[in-house]
Amino acid sequence: MRSWLYAVLVILSIILLGASAFRPTVSDSEYSLHPDTPVAEVLERLGDPPLPHKPNFKLRGVSVVRGYDIVHYGTTTGPDGQRTTKQSPHFVCTSCHNMVREDPDLSVADPEARLDYCAAQGIPFLPGTTMYGVVNRTSFYNGDYEKKYGDLVYRARYDLREAIQLCAIACSQGRHLAPWELESVLAYFWTLQLKMGDLQLTPHEWQEVEGALAQGRPSGATIELIKSHYLQASPATFVPPPDDRRQGYAVPPGNPQRGRLIYQQSCLHCHWDKRFSFFALDYDLRTFSFLSKHIARYTRYSIYQVIRWGTEPIPGKRAYMPNFTLEKMSHQQVEDLRAFIETQAHSEQ
Repeated sequence: MRSWLYAVLVILSIILLGASAFRPTVSDSEYSLHPDTPVAEVLERLGDPPLPHKPNFKLRGVSVVRGYDIVHYGTTTGPDGQRTTKQSPHFVCTSCHNMVREDPDLSVADPEARLDYCAAQGIPFLPGTTMYGVVNRTSFYNGDYEKKYGDLVYRARYDLREAIQLCAIACSQGRHLAPWELESVLAYFWTLQLKMGDLQLTPHEWQEVEGALAQGRPSGATIELIKSHYLQASPATFVPPPDDRRQGYAVPPGNPQRGRLIYQQSCLHCHWDKRFSFFALDYDLRTFSFLSKHIARYTRYSIYQVIRWGTEPIPGKRAYMPNFTLEKMSHQQVEDLRAFIETQAHSEQ
């Protein structure tokens, strides 16, 4: 199975990253726009500066396959033929980040719409932003992440390489990536770049882009049009638990069915069978009773506490829970989760 996956990824890397080296130059008047045309390629043709984080394939050992391994498994076979040590003994990138699209509209950060989309697609509802389209962004660790990581954010804010290294060290509690590992991760991320079909352009807007490309000269207005259809940065707003945890947030009563989705798509992603956590969650009545009892308390087992503040690594247990920003889980969704937990805790099952 792994060998089959490797072969597929190698083919994809050639198609997505190296195809331009094997095809003749196409003039702007002959350039054909398709749903699978990379957004970055179109923007460059329209005069936008190339993104600064394209992978360096001249560095020995850089490959899409190795980047895929590091992201999904935390380890790979190095250029020396030896297996690398795990980047982190606690997490992999997919612990907190999806590698597929997770928003129906890429131009807004809407946790309610994201939850529906994730549930429909069968993907986790996570505290970290998806890596799908990360190479198309120009800013990282935005908003309130400065409060959490301080000066470390300054180097990472406008540098994807530094952002990846910050995540490797601070977020995953692991080691720095070697240069060839970092470039391999970038190479894999470029296979996840946005395509024109992702942007949901109207027929009129699509024609506008085609017209600008046919003219063969820079078009700042068309560049702005394209960029208006996806976020250049993932916003992050840290918010505290409710002042009165017994009362909860001042929103409409929680919806247990919505809360069930959050429990399934979010909580169990890390806590089922202690996958990425020392604290196990399941569907046992005793589990819900325990969670319900701690909701209003000031402990690491209160959903308000861990969702909004997260937990800190402690000696012997470096794995921790990151907080959910307001853009990743709304106050209403927290109350929906509470309603589900309390409903299950008081059920007779």
